[in-house]
Amino acid sequence: MPRRTATMLASTLMLIALLCAGVFIPVPYSEMSPGPTVNTLGNHDGEPVLQISGRKTYATSGHLNMTTVRVTSADYRMNLVEAVYGWLAHDSKVVPHDTLYPDGKTEQQSTQENAEEFSQSQESAKVAALKELHIPVKTWVIVSTVVKGSPAQGKLHAGDVIKAVDGTAVKQPEDVAKLVTRHKPGQDVVFTIVPAKAQAAAEKQNRTATSTQKITITTTTSDDKGEKRAIVGISAGTDHTFPFSIDIKLADVGGPSAGLMFSLGLYDKLTPGSLTGGKFVAGTGTIDDDGKVGPIGGIQMKTVGARNKGAQYFLTPADNCSAAAKDTPSGLTLIKVKTMDDALGALKDLREGTTSDLPTCTVK
Repeated sequence: MPRRTATMLASTLMLIALLCAGVFIPVPYSEMSPGPTVNTLGNHDGEPVLQISGRKTYATSGHLNMTTVRVTSADYRMNLVEAVYGWLAHDSKVVPHDTLYPDGKTEQQSTQENAEEFSQSQESAKVAALKELHIPVKTWVIVSTVVKGSPAQGKLHAGDVIKAVDGTAVKQPEDVAKLVTRHKPGQDVVFTIVPAKAQAAAEKQNRTATSTQKITITTTTSDDKGEKRAIVGISAGTDHTFPFSIDIKLADVGGPSAGLMFSLGLYDKLTPGSLTGGKFVAGTGTIDDDGKVGPIGGIQMKTVGARNKGAQYFLTPADNCSAAAKDTPSGLTLIKVKTMDDALGALKDLREGTTSDLPTCTVK
């Protein structure tokens, strides 16, 4: 066989071997890509995303779109060819698998966590919108979760209202941990609670629950990586009672990043006129009860998804601004927001045509 032919054959076989290796050898990466974007002012799957009853609402126009990111599942094993393609593509991002699924988190665990975060973000979005409108909201500190096998299991339950710990009134979720960790492991701590069932019955009858119980729990030692401390095995959160019914109907979405857009959508429906002036605005960002906007992941995928859908403006959490500005899709203006007030101010500028006043994102 001529040397040139042999060389070409060997090179071809090596290329085939490398391609096969690229296809069959998994690499520890996952992929993010633009997900669906949904107008919070409109319908999804045939019904309004934001449903309000018991309070006057107003017709509006334009878009206030929440944005999402698609990610490969925890069980999916990307191969080298897919990873290289993802690195080269503009509309996807390849990241280490542990970035999306730390500590070996399973698909089921990730889905459960995302669902809980989404549920909490909806509650905070409602509270933030109603606070902005000066509509009173009743708030309680509750037991969010009880760790299996912990001292609290069987004594406290998710939804129990925590009124006090060791006789000290509880006003914020973080108060619970502060009061418990005053103890040494092995000491007793006394919780004053309204059981979840009693609270639910009171809310159904539109009254305040008055019957309380005192529950004594013996603390144990924490087993996480932090400083050793006394714990009982619960996480505390907040629950709210609203003066009218608000439902957010959006299935197959998880995580907390739609909070800002839900708040703005609710504000728009509860006030006369159009908040956007008919313009196509999208955005992202977590929101807390006080209207503070927090950063999210996958910002560049969300801006791409929003622009592909037709967005002209994108409300961007301040902490994500620099990353988003590095690769802004053509025709999309990134607006920097730290609070719901910032977002409302920017939307006012859009309505009035004073876009030169918009606080846009820049690369640091």
